[in-house]
Amino acid sequence: MAEEYKNGECTKESCEGCASAGNCPSQKTDFQEPLNAYSSVKKVIGVISGKGGVGKSLVTASLARMMREKGYQVGILDADVTGPSIPKMYGVHGTAQASEQGIFPAIAKDGTRIMSVNLLLEEEDTPVIWRGPIIAGVVKQFWTDVIWDDLDYMFVDMPPGTGDVPLTVFQSLPVDGVVIVTSPQDLVQMIVRKAYNMAKQMNIPVLGIVENYSYVKCPNCGKELKVFGESHIEEIAAGLDVPVLGKIPIDAEIAKVVEEERFYEVTNPYLEEMEL
Repeated sequence: MAEEYKNGECTKESCEGCASAGNCPSQKTDFQEPLNAYSSVKKVIGVISGKGGVGKSLVTASLARMMREKGYQVGILDADVTGPSIPKMYGVHGTAQASEQGIFPAIAKDGTRIMSVNLLLEEEDTPVIWRGPIIAGVVKQFWTDVIWDDLDYMFVDMPPGTGDVPLTVFQSLPVDGVVIVTSPQDLVQMIVRKAYNMAKQMNIPVLGIVENYSYVKCPNCGKELKVFGESHIEEIAAGLDVPVLGKIPIDAEIAKVVEEERFYEVTNPYLEEMEL
């Protein structure tokens, strides 16, 4: 009999990567990976979306900034390995340094600790052409090998969808809850439900939903223009019994700060009422 499966019981080797691993009745293995010995993290919040292009990294960075402004020690684990954007938003460049104890994260000007695959590449524009298991392994190493020091909050910026990396994060990290990011488009209900159902299947609490691109304000008259159509987020959230945590418009000032790599200065007023 194979070592991976004995006496009708699953092992880490046989079940890792299975979407049912979180609540499989025969699974008795804890998939969580150990945090780096020189680190402590009090709370881990994942930021997820059912599709790409909804501003997930913007929300991740905004939540990190919000908690930094409240005086908390914050880190961002950029798990979007094939499309990392967090370091550039914060103006963080260069290669991460390592020691015998582990890898040191980059520290942004506001003190936010950041680890991203961009900090491990010789050139930032080098494409990451890796298969899923390798990418998932890198994300695990960001947890086990990075010296995060003492963090109150770690925000995990995940790639879109319900594939290898979100599954790895949910299984390998002690995720306290997730924030779902979406936009006001016709397919939003199905997309939000996919992200919601994955989190619930993995027994991860859904803290709420943030809608991005909700509207744009006319600079002349101040009227809110619904570029992507009318929002249905309130009724969708009510159907899932989760709160709407905020609605973010297309804001030229925030976009400018992102382009100028100065996100460490941002105060996102559209998420001020959030409680984490």
